[in-house]
Formats: sequence, C-alpha cells, structure tokens
Amino acid sequence: MNRTRILFVSILAVAILIVGATLLFTDRGGGGTALTVQRPETVELRILASLPVEPWVRSAADAFNRSERTVDGVPVRVQIEAVDGLTALGRWDRNEFGALEAGQNPESLGEAERQALGDFPVAWIPDSRYLVELANAAYKERLGRDVFLTDGEYRARPIAISLFTWGLYASRAQVLEARYGTIDWQAIHDAATAAGGWPELGGDPGWGFFKLVVPNPARNVGGLAAMIAAAGEYYGRTDIAVEDVVNPEFQRWLKDLMGAVTDFSSSSAYTAEDFALFGYSVGDGGQLLESDLLQNMQGILTRWEDPLTLYYPEYLTWFDFPFSVWVGPETTALQKNGALEFQRFLLGDEQQSAALAYGLRPANPKIGVDANDASLFAQWADRGVLPVVPRTTAMRSPDRETLLALLRWFELNVKQ
Repeated sequence: MNRTRILFVSILAVAILIVGATLLFTDRGGGGTALTVQRPETVELRILASLPVEPWVRSAADAFNRSERTVDGVPVRVQIEAVDGLTALGRWDRNEFGALEAGQNPESLGEAERQALGDFPVAWIPDSRYLVELANAAYKERLGRDVFLTDGEYRARPIAISLFTWGLYASRAQVLEARYGTIDWQAIHDAATAAGGWPELGGDPGWGFFKLVVPNPARNVGGLAAMIAAAGEYYGRTDIAVEDVVNPEFQRWLKDLMGAVTDFSSSSAYTAEDFALFGYSVGDGGQLLESDLLQNMQGILTRWEDPLTLYYPEYLTWFDFPFSVWVGPETTALQKNGALEFQRFLLGDEQQSAALAYGLRPANPKIGVDANDASLFAQWADRGVLPVVPRTTAMRSPDRETLLALLRWFELNVKQ
C-alpha cells in the first residue's frame, strides 16, 4: 500500500470515529441538539406522574429499578414525582422547570446551569392527552418547535385508562332510579333542584337535600372532565366550544348542579378519598374517576355500611395517562431512551396486569380487566362495574380556550 493510500485510509477512519461520536450524543427525538455530557455511571430519570396513576407508576418504578435495566450499557434509575395535572400544566406554562430559550443550546451554558438541567423532567404522565397538547402548544408558540410529539418513536402513548362514572350510595341510587329510571346529568340536576329535598324524591327525610360530589375543578382536572361530560349531555353532542360555555341558559343549568356540592372550599384533590372518609356529609353521589372510586369502595363499605353502586354515563369522559417524553435538548439521548425503556416496562403484561389492583384499565389490549384475582373490577363486579362499557358517546377533548372558559366560569360563579 503506497503512502497516499495509507494517508487516505487514516483520514477516513478518523472521520468515521468523529461521526460515530457525534451520533452517540445527538438527540434522536427530533428536538434539536441534545445535552452533551460525559457518559454517566447511571442514567437518572425524573418523571412527573398525575395523582390517580402515581401509586401504580411508583410501584412499577420500584420494580424497574430492582431489575437493573440498562440503556446502551448504562444502568437506568427512575424517580417518580407526584404532581396534579393542572399544577403540572401551570408549571410548564410558567417554564418553572427551566426549558432553554429558542436558539439556546446546552453547550452555551455555564457549568452551574448545565448541572441544573440534570434535574429536568425527562417525561410527564398527565391525566389526559389534552393536557399534553395544551403544554406543547404553549412551548411551540414560544420556541417554534414541538416538545412533546404525537407520532414517531417518542410519541405520547397512553399507559392506562380510567373512565368517569357515577358512584352513588346504594340507598340513594335506589330512590333516584325509582323516580327517574336512568342516572344521568338531567336526573342529578332535577334531584339537586328538588325544593322539598329527599322527601320530594321519595327518600328518607333525614337525608335532607341531595348533595352532589364532583372534584374541585380548581384543584383537580377531574372537575373539568365532569363539567365537559355535563355539557355534552346538555347539548346532546360530543364537542363543546367557548360559545357553549357562555350560553346563559347552560350556565344557569350548570350552576344548579354545582350548587348542590356541599363545600368546594374544603374538598381536596382526592375527592373519592374524601367521599370514603366523611361519607354522607360529603355527598350522596357524583361523577368521579372510576379508578378512584374502585380504590375507595372497601373503605366506603367498611365505614358506612352502604355500598356504592356504579353507573356509566352516555356522554363519557376519561383519562388516558399518556406517557410523554420531552424531546428538547434539555435532556440527553440516554435519558430519552431510558424513558422509552421504562414506558415499555409499564406497557408490558406484568405491569399492565398489576394496574388492575389500582382500578386502572390496561392500555395493553392483551390484558383483560379480570386478568387476575387482585383486580378491583372483578372484586366489585356486583356493584355495577362493567368490564366493557356499551353504548357510550365519547366526548372530544376541548381546546385551551374552552377549558379556560370553564375554569373562569367556575371561579366567578361557584368557587367558595
């Protein structure tokens, strides 16, 4: 081999090494240049999880960490942080997590700033897909790019499902069914506005007036879901807009409903838990997240000796808990891929089956809701729990302006 050829081969080898090193530290998520750091001893993942799904996700993270998973040969450890969906959305909107500005890249930061990025959330598991869309829209307007994706390898993927359903004490449910035939928002509205209270409805005079239970919309995104479902039934369609929210007739009807809630100011984000702890003083029944109701069914029965009966509404809202990987340069390629590894772990048969003990419907279609003896769906099948919910009308996710209009209406007209 002559000297020229040797020189050419040497240059080619160096070029290949440079390209390989560049690819190793390049973000493959489509979010721009990834944070370039030395190869760590451990890939640390901070993941935000909404309150209804956090106990299951935290248990899964403990199992994941014990299994000593790796990504590109580096051990991965997951840290779960419980954050209410609305609270997390507000923190994203205010950029409290410290996303870089448009045109800024990690290489331009000082050492302290680079260290701070090490604690940036790698993924977010909010209550619902529309929260991800709202957060992404705000960042896209500011940065000119997506930070959460809807397609590709890093797309937001649901890891479990929970429906919003009616849960009423059996004694109260029997009276309402006898009077109205069907448990729906109109029946609840009529019960809430009965001037004579329970005696007028055919119930015990000692029950007083009908008391509704829904989550506080200012503290729990479930309250918004309940109002969206109510609006769907009121209008008889699956989508609502700002003009529907500001309709005076609808506002009067909705205010009648929300006026039947005992006390929004004292209710926590854990409405079903309050229901179980304080019983009839909180309410007679309401529309709550199925998983929350199922997790508190035993507590309600033990404390109050009056079991809940579940009814599934025609106009249905639900949470799908999308696992959403941040694709911006604030996190490394190793962190992004580590998050995908944990996502796959959550969607695996073992963890999807484990979700049944938390009252969550698996996102993995291979796992039925009665797949094991620990399933709350099997345990409470005699209380109206349905493995498959028939004849429902799925509500569409409202846009940001509609959600803000509902929140504003609540603050002006109901919040105590």
